[in-house]
This record gives sequence, C-alpha cells and structure tokens, in this order.
Amino acid sequence: MKHSYSQIRAMLAITKASFRALLRSPSAIVFSVLFPLIFILVFGFIGGGGRMTFKVGFHPDSDTTNLLFKVLHDSVGLVVVNKPLAEMESELERGRITAILKVAPYDSGNVKYEIDMKTSGAVNAQNVSILRSIISTVILRFNEIVYPAQPSIAVLKDDKIEGRKYRTIDFILPGQLGFSLLSAGVFGVAFIFFNLRTSLVLKRFFSTPIRKAYILIGEALSRVLFQMLTAVVILALGYFAFNFTLVNGWVTFFEMLILSFLGLVVFMGFGFIVSGLAKNEAAIPPFSNLITLPQFLLAGTFFPVENFPKWLQPLCKILPLTHLNQAMRDVAFEGAHLTDVMPQIGVLLLWGGLAYLIAIRVFKWE
Repeated sequence: MKHSYSQIRAMLAITKASFRALLRSPSAIVFSVLFPLIFILVFGFIGGGGRMTFKVGFHPDSDTTNLLFKVLHDSVGLVVVNKPLAEMESELERGRITAILKVAPYDSGNVKYEIDMKTSGAVNAQNVSILRSIISTVILRFNEIVYPAQPSIAVLKDDKIEGRKYRTIDFILPGQLGFSLLSAGVFGVAFIFFNLRTSLVLKRFFSTPIRKAYILIGEALSRVLFQMLTAVVILALGYFAFNFTLVNGWVTFFEMLILSFLGLVVFMGFGFIVSGLAKNEAAIPPFSNLITLPQFLLAGTFFPVENFPKWLQPLCKILPLTHLNQAMRDVAFEGAHLTDVMPQIGVLLLWGGLAYLIAIRVFKWE
C-alpha cells in the first residue's frame, strides 16, 4: 500500500537533525549557555546581597523652602526620584530606591530641622549605612558654613520597613537570559540559514516534496527547543544556586519560559534579515553585532536604563531587549503576570512584525 508523503514527518526529521547539529556546535553552546552562565556565576558570587544604589525620594510633606532641603536635594551622590509617594514606597519595599527622606522643622534647643530617613529591609544594609554617612556629612558641612556657632541644626532619624530582598541576581539573570535569546536568535539563525544556502542543502531540499514553509519551521523548531532548554538551565541555576526570586513559584517559572519563547521568536526575525543581507559568511558578524551589541550595552542587561544619561534613555527604551528584560524582571520579582506586562509584549510584537516583514523581502533560498 502506497503511503502519502507527510510534510509533518519531514519537518520533524529536519528539526531532529538540526537539533543534533546544535548540540555538537561549540559556538552555540558558548554563546547560548556558557557565556550567560559565566556572568550569572560572577555576579551571583560577588553581589548576592544587593545592588549598589543611592536613589532617594523626598516625602511630599517635606519643607522644600528651607536651605537644608535644597542642599540635600542637590548633593553629589544622591539621585532624586520624583514620583508619587505610593510609587516611591512601592519601589522602597522592593529595594529599588535606598530611602525616602522627609525634611521637616524641628524645635528643640539648637536643632532646627529633622530629617526622617525611611528605609526598607529590601535595601542592602551597607548602602543604608553609606547613605546615612552622606547625609550626616551634608548636615555637618551645612552647619559649619551657615551656623558655625551652633553644635548642630539638624537631627537624622531612621525609620525602617520590611521589604522583599532584591539581590543582584534578580537584576542580572533576566538580562543575561534575554541576551542569550537575542544572541541565539540573531547569530544562530543567520549562520544556520546562510550555511544551508551556500552548502546547497536548501537546494537539495527543493528536490524533495517538502514545502518551503515546513523547511523554515523545522529549522526554527530546533533552535526554539535548544534555547528553551538553555532557559530552563539558566533559571534553575539562578534559583537553586543563588536564590533567584520566582515570586509565584512554578507559575512564574512557566511565565518566564513563555516570555523567553516570545523573545526568541522575535529575535529570530532579525537573524533571517542578517542571513538574507549577508553576501558571504564574513559579513554575518558585523551585521549581527549592529543588532546585538547596542542592546547588550543599552537595554538594561547589566545596569538600569535610568543610570544612562537622560538624552540616551529614549533610545534605550525603544530597544526590544529592554522591554523583554523589563517584562522578565516584573514577572520574576514583582509578581506580575503576563497580562500585567502587555505593554512590553506589545512592543516586542511590533518589533517582531517589522523584522519579519523585512525578512520576507530580503530572505534568499539560493
């Protein structure tokens, strides 16, 4: 009995062969697995306690008319966050700002002002200590210049709330996972399809009954399977070795995998563009680096976007990796769900749509 040709079986055969090739590829292992794991290990060991930050907010009830407030507001080393009180308290609970300061009049002998410093258990105790020293130094210098004859014109009072501890790994791991997906999607796809084209493998596929769409899907599936396994390894290492925060447990874990899948599919569109534009194999790294390097540096992989100059931040915030990183951090640490990060997902989908529209125009089979 004659059996009809199965497009699905042919596609799965391509997926299986391509997946085996990925497992045997040193470059795929290095860039997708070892490279991000090295950074996670380094930052996990040296920075498990928290991020070094001196962002502060001023309570809206602060007396903004006095000179001490203005001196503190403009002090070197303090980055003032101007947000509503509820937002500042929420960020304080998560350790994203070091303290909320309230400067108020205080009438007790020579003391004219009280500075209430509200901190959180989520903030590194060393950071709080350094901030306290900075404020004490500001008071001392202000007193020496303005009121040299008085012992002290201000008192510093501590107020601490509980909060979830925000470790370095909670910031670094989503960034490294995102960059692993970006590298795999761009470099992996670009090299694979360029080599398939130049080695005439794609041309040989055309002599079989398999359709072009199934060839693409089969090759793409192998990359997706490989990278999802990589994502599982990265998340598991971060969670079990460095206490990476997965607020809602398994739910958060699976939502992180869904975001990883979405990011990979979007980034693969850029890989198809590179494979279509490259005239030879030597042209692939420069094209790929034009896409990946700016995102590696500017998309919040190692440092918050807010740390960059204000004129550069708008560029940072339009990059697709920025939105993937932010969505992953919100889901992992803040307990957000996929429905809560739809704005970031929407931007990713817009980038993906644009990338695949261009890829269709420039993609070559031969």
